[in-house]
Amino acid sequence: MAVPTQYAYRTSKDIGIVDAAPVYQPPAGFERVTVIDTSAGHVITTLPVQNVFELGFSPMGSFIITWQRPLKDDNGDAVKNLKVWSVLEGQKTGPEEAEHNIVGRFVQKSQTGWNLQYTYDERYCARVVTNEVQLYESADLGNVWNKLRIEGVLDFAISPGENHSIAVFVPERKGQPAAVKVYNVPEFSTPVSQKNFFKGDKVQLKWNQKGTELIVLAQTEVDKTGKSYYGETTLYLLSVNGRFDSSIDLDKDGPIHDVTWSPNSKEFGVVYGYMPAKTTLFDIRGQATHNFALSPRNTILFSPHGRFVLVAGFGNLAGQMDVYNLEKNYQKVCTIEASNASVCEWSPDGKHILTATTSPRLRVDNGVRIWHVSGGLMYNEDLQELYHVTWRPQSQTKHPHENLLHPVPTPHASALAYLGTVKTPSKSAGAYRPPGARGQVTPLAFKREDEGGAAYVSSGSLSLGIGVNGFGKPRKQEVPGAEPVPDSGNGTAIGNVVDGDDQLSKAALKNKKKREAKKAKDAVEKVTGLAPAADNATPTATPSPSRSPERRDRKGHERNRSRGYVEPRPQSKQGQRDPRRSREQQGSKPLPGPKTNGVSSAQAASEPPPDLTVTSPGSGGSPQDKKVRALLKKLRAIDDLKMRRAGGEKLEGTQIRKMDTEDEVRQELESLGWNE
Repeated sequence: MAVPTQYAYRTSKDIGIVDAAPVYQPPAGFERVTVIDTSAGHVITTLPVQNVFELGFSPMGSFIITWQRPLKDDNGDAVKNLKVWSVLEGQKTGPEEAEHNIVGRFVQKSQTGWNLQYTYDERYCARVVTNEVQLYESADLGNVWNKLRIEGVLDFAISPGENHSIAVFVPERKGQPAAVKVYNVPEFSTPVSQKNFFKGDKVQLKWNQKGTELIVLAQTEVDKTGKSYYGETTLYLLSVNGRFDSSIDLDKDGPIHDVTWSPNSKEFGVVYGYMPAKTTLFDIRGQATHNFALSPRNTILFSPHGRFVLVAGFGNLAGQMDVYNLEKNYQKVCTIEASNASVCEWSPDGKHILTATTSPRLRVDNGVRIWHVSGGLMYNEDLQELYHVTWRPQSQTKHPHENLLHPVPTPHASALAYLGTVKTPSKSAGAYRPPGARGQVTPLAFKREDEGGAAYVSSGSLSLGIGVNGFGKPRKQEVPGAEPVPDSGNGTAIGNVVDGDDQLSKAALKNKKKREAKKAKDAVEKVTGLAPAADNATPTATPSPSRSPERRDRKGHERNRSRGYVEPRPQSKQGQRDPRRSREQQGSKPLPGPKTNGVSSAQAASEPPPDLTVTSPGSGGSPQDKKVRALLKKLRAIDDLKMRRAGGEKLEGTQIRKMDTEDEVRQELESLGWNE
């Protein structure tokens, strides 16, 4: 007879053990203690430790490891917060350990990777510290038995098989690639297998059950290609004997969501690609053996005997679980709707699937549900703030192979009550469609890939907003200051920017001619001393060339006028008609443009612009010339002050004293030989 399965849970107010199928009730005599014999329900021991945040067991259940928050004692030294306890009763060694023996103590600041890793037979255990992996004999944790020293080691994993192997990961450093190295314990001189690669800030090391093959899931923090916010993922496969190592080629773009070994250690499954994701089974040489249908999934789990595989979509997905029978040509058994599930585990007997909604991901609708592999709900229990739930580990030998699909057991009363409250989902009305599009076939651009739509294609940039799969308007890439480039219709330029009018469109050629004509006109007016006049402005007479540039500039200088000064507007005679307006109303030709020194503006625009070279006035000259320029500048400032005082502005005392020095400045200019 098969051994009944059990699961344990922890809430904000309770810790419990529940016997699963077929009774679904707590075992008799169970007390809320830390260590119990779940098969009988009696207390084995009590651990005298408080404020435990993490707890774990060794593979054979001989040791318990607890982790507390890092603290410091009165002397400022770190307290040893990682403790290893022996499950079996031991001798009392002190009042603080009145009921139990502590096998070892360590200082473990980080909660990530806090637990010790044991070999399958619990002969050795290991932990990582700065630049080395320390190995201990499980019975003596006070002394380091051996150490593997590697500069920059960040993570490691001990194989679960009979051969004691250890894999270590060293991230990229100073331009050197990341590396995963496999060693045989205790021969740490040279690795038996090694794989070097870039794009590896962190990894997941996953051994198969026999400990002969290793999967390396490498991930970067940032995707430099701009295709994903969550970095790049790459998959590698290594053999312990060093005869094989390779990267796994995936035929769909996108991240790797999950990868899991089958219990037979001969194949593994990968869920990868943009949604809808693709699920593929590979053999131990990285060759694809089967592809499942595309669907929005991100989790893959094999049953303990390897007969079924579960492909599900949790997190931000709908929570659908597909169960496939691997022994019957990958036939689909059922689809289970487990919305809002954050925990999913196969039972040790391979007949049931446990799902749970836990806090703090969701603080409402917390509870445990157990499903039969055929798809029916067997048990339901609602709990307040459920933090953790898991099956009790059991060996596969205690659950022999049998027909797991038949007969289907009778659901528990809690499952029937829950199903009675669940409303039958009504037929979805689908997305809103405007009246003009109703009754028509949905365009492929609005369908998912698994529904027959176009495959998702990443644009390679997260900020360009390039339209993909028919959505959005493609954005045209433009270089500031460059000539406009014709568009091919899909947001890309036709060729490169080429000199010559034959390569420009009509609009671009017209704009280019306008710019050249304006440049030529401005150049001609600059040579003749005319500034471009504003619309409807009164043209000013050209100053006499006999006067010096300083005097001309002083006469036309208006930048320092008072704020209240308003330019007088010329009064137009009442009844006088504008000749230009009358000509336009009569349909006659417009008057020719003004001429400058006998040259019309149209002729000036057609002529090539002259080569103008501007020389800075302060770039050279004798000391006497520099002094003359300084005095002329002072004289212009005095003239500005005079104009401001004439406009009614009140000047300060320093400005009035500066105006009084006008005669001295003029006399000094005459002494230097300067005449107006």
